[in-house]
Amino acid sequence: MSAHGTSQARRTTVRDLLEMKERDEKIVALTAYDVLFARILDECGVDVILVGDSLGQVIFGYESTLYVTLDDMIHHARAVRRGVQRALMVVDMPFLSYQVSVADALRNAGRILQETGAEAVKLEGGDPAICERITALVRAGIPVMGHLGLTPQSVHALGGYRVQGRGPDQAARLRDEAKRIADAGVFSMVLELMPTALAGEITRSVDVPTIGIGAGAEVDGQVLVLHDMLGINEGFQPRFLRRFAELGSAARKGVSDYINAVREGSYPGPEHSFD
Repeated sequence: MSAHGTSQARRTTVRDLLEMKERDEKIVALTAYDVLFARILDECGVDVILVGDSLGQVIFGYESTLYVTLDDMIHHARAVRRGVQRALMVVDMPFLSYQVSVADALRNAGRILQETGAEAVKLEGGDPAICERITALVRAGIPVMGHLGLTPQSVHALGGYRVQGRGPDQAARLRDEAKRIADAGVFSMVLELMPTALAGEITRSVDVPTIGIGAGAEVDGQVLVLHDMLGINEGFQPRFLRRFAELGSAARKGVSDYINAVREGSYPGPEHSFD
């Protein structure tokens, strides 16, 4: 039984996600980068909380994830850990923290788990070298989530933020990579920006759960960047994104109301003051 179906808080495990796929029960994932949002997500019943290297854009204001360091990820993951009691917590391994060598991957993934308390890490890509890293991490007892399709750390090599797998050669490569990383030992995989039919085909071909972002509805679950789906990242509106709140405009109104209240002298009032 998955953690959100129990009457008491129990940490969600990778096994729970596999069982959810077997029951055709959708997996819900969101990103978080701080303790307060992590607590809200956890209390609402999100299954997977991903400390994503998307913090590069939505927290630091970088143009891509390439500038995010391992220390950045560990710093934010520590904060998220303090707000998570029940969800499975996964941390992105940032650019060049695993690509150079198996030894680097093991050392850096070990740091993430030891220093943050996360249960798993996420790696992008599916070529033989990445699969070698995945296998080594799994053998060391470190659960790994994969990531295929649009892989943001390879954005320059891919020619920008574009849907992947539309042509027959690209589709065949993604099918092969999905099988390869599943065989290497991932417990789940993110499928980003790919045609619905291809994502569905991959989902049916592997035994591990697939979690889509811009990959249609034929996957085992969905993930979005928190600041995008809450309307905080107001300038970002890709086709796949649905905003479930408009916190950006609500925050602007709140700040404006505060400014006006202070300037007109209505705040603080007697109820906010001490004798």
